[in-house]
Parts: sequence; structure tokens; C-alpha cells
Amino acid sequence: MGGTWFTEKQTDNYGITMKINRTLHTEQTDFQKLEMVETAEWGNMLILDGMVMTTKKDEFVYHEMVAHVPLFTHPNPKKVLVVGGGDGGVIREVLKHPSVEKAVLVEIDGKVIEYSKKYLPSIAGALDDARVDVQVDDGFMHIAKSENEYDVIMVDSTEPVGPAVNLFTKGFYAGISKALKDDGIFVAQTDNPWFKAELIQTVFKDVSEIFPITRLYTAHIPTYPSGLWTFTIGSKKHDPLAISEERFHEIDTKYYTKELHNAAFALPKFVADLTK
Repeated sequence: MGGTWFTEKQTDNYGITMKINRTLHTEQTDFQKLEMVETAEWGNMLILDGMVMTTKKDEFVYHEMVAHVPLFTHPNPKKVLVVGGGDGGVIREVLKHPSVEKAVLVEIDGKVIEYSKKYLPSIAGALDDARVDVQVDDGFMHIAKSENEYDVIMVDSTEPVGPAVNLFTKGFYAGISKALKDDGIFVAQTDNPWFKAELIQTVFKDVSEIFPITRLYTAHIPTYPSGLWTFTIGSKKHDPLAISEERFHEIDTKYYTKELHNAAFALPKFVADLTK
């Protein structure tokens, strides 16, 4: 095994390893260790505090599933907030919906935005769109100061460590409910059921106590721990499993389809058991 290899230690006993062609940038920011590397298998890759955030090759799965499930569920999303997501991938997908008039990105670490634009332009390019308001700020505090403002809120955070810890609390979800309009929807990435089952259980319970409609869905993301990833959606009125055929419109995707929209909510039993 020649060359340089990067291993993300996903548990004390398990990791994922890939070959690195070269390191493009490394820096200890005010919030986390940021690394941008070129991998042999996945292309350019963003790593934060030793955890893979996104890669050029498989990024579309995560970004499409965060954005399109809630945006097709909402009948007329006009103003959207993305908390985190400084690589710009979720924003890129949000802008594919013609009803969206404004997309606000609140990313706490401006360096993520800076180096994503430089080394991941196919992901971050939409951040310069006229409809996008990029704010380098604390997403938790932005939510706390917002009321009845957004149609859809997407929490595109790292795992619950470092600056993202507060983004997995019941108080944060209550703040999101307040920041949403009367028929608002939010979605958060909620990690994987193989190694973080208790996290999924806790988040689902907390969101269920705040939102009348709460559902869990999954996607397959090969560079994320275990490959099986979950998302938790909380909605005030609109059920993602009760969408009329007319709601869907054609958009350019690589993973998400209208058929997959419903299928993503069909959970393996051990995952479904986490929602009970």
C-alpha cells in the first residue's frame, strides 16, 4: 500500500481509508481543523476535525436528499434557510426550485466557504447566485433571533461535536419551529443507525414532541460512516408521504427522483424501531 492514506476513525474499532494524491490545504480555523485533499477514488475531499464532510464524486447524494425532500413536500417554498453547509451543495440544490426567491446560508466558519469555492467549485459555485444571502455567523443564534420567517429550514451540520453540538438539542428544534412559518418544514441530517442509534432515537423523540409530523428517511452515501445515512424531517402541516403527483416538477438530479422520494421513507426494521 504505497503512497499516503487517510483514515477516518469512525468508531474505536472501525474506520474508512482512502488514498491521498496530495494535500491541497490544511488549517486550524477558529472552530475546527480544516483539510482539503485530492483523493485517488473520490476526487477533492473536505475534511473537518478528521471527519469526511463531502467529496466531489458522491456529494450529490447528500445534498439532493437534504434539499429536495422538504422542498417538494412544501407546496410553495419561497424563503429557505440552510444552517451550516458552507460547501454550498445544499444551496445549489435549493436554487433548482423556481419558487425559491431567497436562500439564506448561515455558516459559522467562513474558511469552509472560502476553500470550498477554491477547491470544490462544482459544489460551491451557487453561493454567488443573486438569490443567496451568505452570512458567516452562528446558526444557533440566527435561529434564536428568527420568528415566522422561513418556509423551509435545512440543518446541514457536522456530527454533534465541536461547533455543531448545539444543533442537536431540543431547544434548537423548538427555535426552528418558531423561526418557521405556520406551514413550515425542517430537515436535519441525523447520522447513521449502525454507530449512532441513540442519537437518532433522541432526535426523533425531541422533534416529535415539537412537530406534529415527524419522519425519518435514509440515503446511501459511501464515504459517510457505514454508508447508510439518516435524515429527520419535522413538518407543521405537510406530510412528505402525502404529496400529489402534480407537486413534482422536473429538475436535474443524479440521485433523487419522485419515486425515490417515497421509497426513502421505507426503513429497514432495525432503523424503523428507532422511531418508536
